[in-house]
Amino acid sequence: MNLNAQDLSKHQWKDRLILIVAEQKNEKFQQQLTELQKHQQGLNERKLVIYQILPEKYTTGFEEENWKNSSELFQKYKAEKSDFRVILIGLDGGEKLEQTEVLSAEKLFNTIDSMPMRQAEIRKNK
Repeated sequence: MNLNAQDLSKHQWKDRLILIVAEQKNEKFQQQLTELQKHQQGLNERKLVIYQILPEKYTTGFEEENWKNSSELFQKYKAEKSDFRVILIGLDGGEKLEQTEVLSAEKLFNTIDSMPMRQAEIRKNK
């Protein structure tokens, strides 16, 4: 069943994705959610969709319900030597940023804002 890869590919050319991948809901996982929640407007402006990914399930956004049972995304994106990983996936579906520490909204937004497609969006929206 290739449901999850399909789930992510439906975002290509429409949304940027933040994948928050953790072995369990740990401190970094919660800190990352809190950091991103404080910057909703910036997330929306940059067309960011949040995926919370745990070993047996995942959900989108900041909801605590609507979890889907599946381990496929976790298996694909989990960190080799860390119990936490955050990944930015661009509009083209490629990984643009990946780290095993909590990602600041500032670093996230600066990374996205330096991308050619985002520069074009900014020019178009002026």
